[in-house]
Amino acid sequence: MSFSLFDATVPGYIRTLNAISGVLAKGREYYKEHALDVESIPDERLCGDMLPFSFQINSIRHHSIEAIDAIKSGQFGIPGAMEKTDYASLEALVKKTVEELSALTPDDVNACEGNDVIFTLGEMKIPFTATGFLMSFSVPNFHFHATTTYDILRMKGVPVGKRDYLGALEVKTS
Repeated sequence: MSFSLFDATVPGYIRTLNAISGVLAKGREYYKEHALDVESIPDERLCGDMLPFSFQINSIRHHSIEAIDAIKSGQFGIPGAMEKTDYASLEALVKKTVEELSALTPDDVNACEGNDVIFTLGEMKIPFTATGFLMSFSVPNFHFHATTTYDILRMKGVPVGKRDYLGALEVKTS
C-alpha cells in the first residue's frame, strides 16, 4: 500500500483543525467563566511585531484548503486580507474549512501530484511541484499558524495543553 499526497495532507489538516476548534471552544469558555471579553482575542498577538490571532486562523485555512486549491490551479499567494472579524466568525471559519476538506476525495488530491505550483509574493515567484509545495511549504506553515493560535490562547491563560493541540479526547474516570 502506498502513501499518497492525500494521506500526507488532508487527514492531518482535519485532525489539527478539529483540535484547534476544541482549543477555540476552551478559549470561549475560559473567557466566559472569567468575565473577560472574548472579542479581544482576534487582535491578540504573541508579541508586537507578529500578526494577530485572526491572521493565524486565516492562515490555517489558507495553508490547508486553499493550498489544495492551489495544487489544482497552479497558483498560490499570500492570504487575502480579512475584514475585522469576531471570535464566532473565526470559530465558524475553522469549522467551514473542516467541512470543505472532508468533502475532498483521495482522487481529488492525488490527481494533482506532479502539477506545477507557482507561489507569488509581489515580483517574486517560486516554482514548486504540487508535492514539494504542500510538503515543504504549506504543511509547515499550516502547523506554524496552528501552533501560534494555540500559543496565543495559552498566553492569555486558557488552560490548554499539548493533548488539546493534538486533539486527544479527554478520558473521564468515575
